[in-house]
Amino acid sequence: MIAVDTNIVVRLLTQDDEQQYNKSLKLFQDEDIFIPDTVILETEWVLRFAYKFKPVEICTAFKNLFGLPNVHISNASLMAEVLQWHENGLDFADALHLAQSQNCSALYTFDDKFVKRAKELTQCEVKEPL
Repeated sequence: MIAVDTNIVVRLLTQDDEQQYNKSLKLFQDEDIFIPDTVILETEWVLRFAYKFKPVEICTAFKNLFGLPNVHISNASLMAEVLQWHENGLDFADALHLAQSQNCSALYTFDDKFVKRAKELTQCEVKEPL
């Protein structure tokens, strides 16, 4: 198994550089691939800011990618939850933070929007410090 960096995933998903896309595609066709959570997080940011992908487009791209039989991520059920929350309006990074913090009694933040959306979408306790 090999791991890939953000630029490999971005080239595969955007196909914006033919030579690099073909090299990325070959890796994904020939190898067992591990994509670290940090690469997933950075890829979402790049797709959103540099390529103007909408949340539904990002989630669709990730679902297709993570559905490949040779692609492995650290926790598929956790990432499915992150994608669902993101599709329903939670910021991707916030959804990942929240999903990875579910075994804690609460997640504290100064982000009012995060607190509000998390309460609407999840049973997790997200709140501002007193």
